[in-house]
Amino acid sequence: MSGADVSGADDASYCAQLVRDHDFERYATTLFVPPRARRPLLALYAFNTELRRIRDHVSQPLPGEIRLQWWRDLIDGDARGSVEANPVAAELMAAVDNHDLPSGELARLVDARVFDLYDDPMLSIEMWERYCDDTSGRLFSLSARILGGTSEAVGHAAHHAGIAQGIAGTFQGLPLHAARRQLYLPQDVLNEAGVKEADIFAGRSTPQLQAAIVALSEVARGHLGKAMNMLIAVPSDAKRVFLPLAWVRRALDPAGPLADNPFALVPPSRLRMLWTLWCASRSEAFRG
Repeated sequence: MSGADVSGADDASYCAQLVRDHDFERYATTLFVPPRARRPLLALYAFNTELRRIRDHVSQPLPGEIRLQWWRDLIDGDARGSVEANPVAAELMAAVDNHDLPSGELARLVDARVFDLYDDPMLSIEMWERYCDDTSGRLFSLSARILGGTSEAVGHAAHHAGIAQGIAGTFQGLPLHAARRQLYLPQDVLNEAGVKEADIFAGRSTPQLQAAIVALSEVARGHLGKAMNMLIAVPSDAKRVFLPLAWVRRALDPAGPLADNPFALVPPSRLRMLWTLWCASRSEAFRG
């Protein structure tokens, strides 16, 4: 094996471990796709993980903006320094070249993460849905492309799937976001329900907050239903990248833990997540 091959294998292993440690849901998804697609998918998911974790590694927005700019420059072909020295960048660029991933889609992923660096409010539900589409929705779209899903129907499915998954992820992240006084829940819905930001930042579950979450869960389930209906028109292999929707459906269950105390959510069991995705992989919806 040549030195370049060894380096490439090390980069791929690094990306796989990064996703396994910090985004197990998407890591688990790659276990159910054709082997040829696992490496580029893990490169894409590692890239997303790097973007998502920038806020955790900076104390001020400016250093975060600089990191995001580096990724923008990489996508545009203007990155400074050796791309090969960054295993995620090297693997991502290989995936872009091999699967013709659109730079515009990747740039939307980067640009959306500027919001994460600040504590500005999410002003409206429309703004929230756009954020979810630009993050989770882009990942579904790019992932499907790796598996041959490039039709307009795939784009529509990715849009609705991304919003449903993004909303579920917002609920899951509420305890962490509240602790650092960052709020992703849309302000217009919170105001209508009479929710006080002080209660959220103090980690207090109030009837008003629970009412807002019920309303937002309904929005998410509406998008989930549309995404599931649209899977009929998605190519068989590409359907597998939508497997996380099975977990989203579980997370949005009205009788689930979210209904009791949104601040008491515990990290999901990896074994349960694997079991959920495995069962879904055998269902007609995700097999075609």
